[in-house]
Amino acid sequence: MLNLMKTLTAVRGISGREKTLSDKLLTIVAPLTDKCWTDSMGNFIAVRYGTAPEEERGRIMLCAHMDEIGFLVTYIEDSGFIRVNAIGGINWVAASYSTVVFGNGLKGILVPEAGTAPADLKQEKMYIDIGAKDKRDAERRVQIGDFCALEGGITRLCGRRIAGRPMDDRIGCAVLVKIAEKLKEEPVADDIYFVFSVQEEVGVRGAKTATFGIAPDIGIAYDVTGTGDSAGAKPMACSVGGGAAIKLKDSSVICDYELAQDLAEVAKEADIKHQFEILVAGGTDTSAMQMSGSGCRVAALSIPTRYIHSGVEMLDLNDAEACVDLTVAWLKK
Repeated sequence: MLNLMKTLTAVRGISGREKTLSDKLLTIVAPLTDKCWTDSMGNFIAVRYGTAPEEERGRIMLCAHMDEIGFLVTYIEDSGFIRVNAIGGINWVAASYSTVVFGNGLKGILVPEAGTAPADLKQEKMYIDIGAKDKRDAERRVQIGDFCALEGGITRLCGRRIAGRPMDDRIGCAVLVKIAEKLKEEPVADDIYFVFSVQEEVGVRGAKTATFGIAPDIGIAYDVTGTGDSAGAKPMACSVGGGAAIKLKDSSVICDYELAQDLAEVAKEADIKHQFEILVAGGTDTSAMQMSGSGCRVAALSIPTRYIHSGVEMLDLNDAEACVDLTVAWLKK
């Protein structure tokens, strides 16, 4: 899992510019599944056909989003400084004084205007310095409409905990890959669709079109979730190291109760560490899956993560592997 995360976090995939990551996932997932394709929205989809007779198979969609938050170049000043617009939910305090990487590999630093107080750190006060001498010099390297993101990478902490970015949602993608690996050796009766969705961070857009095309009977989303175990955090019964987080509700969805309880029962039977998640603010692809087409029953397995949407998102790989084990055990059941 660690090596896979190193591979996935090294590739940029800002909302609307996920193709490089999609291409990387294709090389990893294709040998593990029966068919792969990219839909018109850009979602990367793979399917593992079930062992039951075709007319008896259900369709189960497992979904994690490929995209990450980032920035879009909107203006280049005479000085060569670059102004940007947020792509997704940017925490400007957390992003300040960080290295950014453009699609062509160019690096710069995201900094605030001189004299800006911490409370005033927001988009209009921020700019990127690539070291250009002037506007003409900058325009040789960067164009209006170019995308960039904070530099990715992983730092190993105590035990099996890691920090870095973008854990959101490369960890969900890694979970799907590991599920596909296990299902290659342990096939199940139903058709399993692995969806690596686009543009989740800007309105769960990709999952909506993918679900409409697949028309699954059941959908499960994999994403990070907040925790209540960091200093000063609001009370939340979800912690790093507490196991797979079975979502009951967030601000955009109420999960299928029987499905959530079924996952919990399987976790108990298989002795898989788990907990329940109720996220007061925020949402995932789960809501789009639930409401697309004629709708479907949905659940979500989340990986508890501290400091989400920063450069030091922190999680425990054991929680991610619990999500893998729980999914495979549930599918086999």
